[in-house]
Amino acid sequence: MVKISKNTIKLLSVFYSNPGRQFYIQELGRILKRKPGVFQRVLYKLEKENVLKSEYKANARFFWANRDYPIYQELKSIISKSSLMSLVILFIVFSMAGLFVVFAQDISSTDTLTLNSLKDAISIAYKNNKDIGIQEQEIKVSKANILGARSEFLPGVNFDASYTRNGAVMPVSTTATLKKDYGIFAGYKNDNRVGISVGQIIYNGGANIANLRQSQVALKEQEETLRATKLNVELQAKQLYYGLLLAYETKRIAEDLVNQAQQHYENVKHYFQQGTASKFDVLQSKVQVSLVMPQLVSARNAISFIAAELNQLLGLKVQQNIVVTEKLFHSTIKINEAEFLKQSYLNKPEMILQTLGIDMSKWQIKFAKAGWLPQINASADYNFRSGNTANMFNDRHNNWSLGVAMSIPIFDGFATKAKVDAAKAKYAESLLSKENVSDLIAVSVRKDCLDLVQQQAIIDSQTDNLEDAREALRISEVRFANGIGINLDVLDAQVSLAQVEENLAQATYDYIMAKADLERNMGTEYLNLPGGEIKSLPIGVRLLSEAGGKQEKKNEK
Repeated sequence: MVKISKNTIKLLSVFYSNPGRQFYIQELGRILKRKPGVFQRVLYKLEKENVLKSEYKANARFFWANRDYPIYQELKSIISKSSLMSLVILFIVFSMAGLFVVFAQDISSTDTLTLNSLKDAISIAYKNNKDIGIQEQEIKVSKANILGARSEFLPGVNFDASYTRNGAVMPVSTTATLKKDYGIFAGYKNDNRVGISVGQIIYNGGANIANLRQSQVALKEQEETLRATKLNVELQAKQLYYGLLLAYETKRIAEDLVNQAQQHYENVKHYFQQGTASKFDVLQSKVQVSLVMPQLVSARNAISFIAAELNQLLGLKVQQNIVVTEKLFHSTIKINEAEFLKQSYLNKPEMILQTLGIDMSKWQIKFAKAGWLPQINASADYNFRSGNTANMFNDRHNNWSLGVAMSIPIFDGFATKAKVDAAKAKYAESLLSKENVSDLIAVSVRKDCLDLVQQQAIIDSQTDNLEDAREALRISEVRFANGIGINLDVLDAQVSLAQVEENLAQATYDYIMAKADLERNMGTEYLNLPGGEIKSLPIGVRLLSEAGGKQEKKNEK
């Protein structure tokens, strides 16, 4: 949050007077005729707020004006005039413009979707997400492939019918007293044939078995891919759902800060009328109101933007309003990295897919080796053949045959060897791939555990500081009202309180996301979690209860 001070105006005057030039800290000290420690904190703050940019060159950090800053031209124009009141007006104008944009966006849609819990968001995403729909169709394809693979174990039955006009046929002598017409063996000039044929694979080196097993493994792969897709959608839903809750909390903090600044400004005006505050204090307080207003506008816009992203994930119109009834909260979990890693190896879809890939490679080797083994097929045929269709379906013109054929490969130009070598290489590759994924999972789980510990530490520390920040604000207001404190102390205390609350809210969100990423690693589906999961109280209630409990412990001591 940028605070306007003498150092801020002097620094911006240097940068905006030389917009294309880069300065290092010692150089700025010579220009401003001040020690770097006086303005260094302000300089870093401006860089953090993106008003300035910086980079390291030759063991020194250089700063320059960020021309892409949203109000760069306006701020440059105002700074060049050295008019503090004009700067106040500028911020107020831009704040009101931002409020109008948010208001226009809010009224652009009349439909409202109320999400009472994360479960609502995930359920809608599962139903409407296109990636999930595509993967469900892939499962249908795999099931059809299994049916195709099973068909190789069943006989093939065909109905055959043909007509052939022959220019000449071998002459035969036959009489009606013979059982069979010799034409069914030698043929007819008008050769008509009708029959049924049956073919059956007896043994093909195990290729049909390997093909069926590969199809079954492929179905499991598609099922795990669908589960991975759902887990990814679920993780995105958590990021956006809790991101929306964070945005609501950030807006509340910004509103409190604006209200505090406005109330203090009214108090300072009253003190000025009584002669206990200076005109500078009034102007400084007024400027502070205008400076904190953009933060509120930014928080409101963040709600609209995150809601639009959530709408996209849920397969809804981007303009549709979303209302979330929950408050930002988190439930702590006991850190057990070994157990987390075990569950990840057992349940994470990506790990299961690696195991299935190894199985697929094994069956591919067997399928390739079938080229070296004998092929045995059986066949049967029953048909009618005659030169006259009117005298065709009788015992004199029918015939049948049964047969078994075997083929033993002797040399195929090393084609089968090439296939076997390729399949073995794929198998070795799948083993290495599984080890690689295993290592990645171990690193990811370790990072999640460290993040959980880190964010919980931040939550604890900020919780401890929250009451102190509130008390510091109260003391600064009392000191200023009694004439023994300065106005800047009150403004700093207001900003410090807001910063502690923002840090606490951000740490709570980061803890939730670390836990969500850990659940993603372990392959835990949110909709399948037991309903008895303990959830902590909303942030405001939890902080008050924790602060009260700690105060009681202090009193007991």
